[in-house]
Amino acid sequence: MSIEHPLLRDAGVRHGFGLRDEAPPPDVLRPKQVHGARVVEAPDGAGREADVIVARAPFAGRVGVVTADCVPVLLAGAGADALAGAGADAVAAIHAGWRGLAAGVLEAGVEALRCAAGDAPLVAVAGPHIGPCCYEVDAPVTEPLRERFGPALDAALRASRPGHWRLDLGRLARQALHRAGLEPAGIGFLAGACTACDPRRFHSHRRDGPRAGRLLHWIGPGALGRSS
Repeated sequence: MSIEHPLLRDAGVRHGFGLRDEAPPPDVLRPKQVHGARVVEAPDGAGREADVIVARAPFAGRVGVVTADCVPVLLAGAGADALAGAGADAVAAIHAGWRGLAAGVLEAGVEALRCAAGDAPLVAVAGPHIGPCCYEVDAPVTEPLRERFGPALDAALRASRPGHWRLDLGRLARQALHRAGLEPAGIGFLAGACTACDPRRFHSHRRDGPRAGRLLHWIGPGALGRSS
């Protein structure tokens, strides 16, 4: 079974964060991920280069992204009907690695979903990704992130050895979502879900190299039980 998060589940939103031995749903539309900040919309955007894919009713399928250490973020417009369990009429799946975060992929995804969802408040959940325990980076990574986040980057870095730092991608993703206008109560994450630490549940490129598989994370507009 895919991992669900209470923030989306309690709103009645169809979604799932993938596990390594799980058979993924057969009907998930995905973009061709390129570590950028481009946005496409389902169904026409499936297969095009982008790292955000948006879907809105009456589209009844699912959209998704794949990861092997990057941060998957699932977003939904959570209006009054959604919070009452009726699901969401607009959703998005986002692939956010360090390059995407530096390029503003989460801000682009939030802006696109806000256009699709109207006045509905947004909720977002960051799924399984490599944790700071396993993710050491150097200046070619931190410098582009510094251009985007400025002094706020410091909270996501811990010095490890000269010229190297442990990077907390998930914390940086949550910072970006908050800066894009989401309320803290509308931002969720999965505790203890480091892809590199947990070979039983997750694929990890940092751990396994080029032979690593991919995890599929998906979300769909409409309520639980509709085309799920």
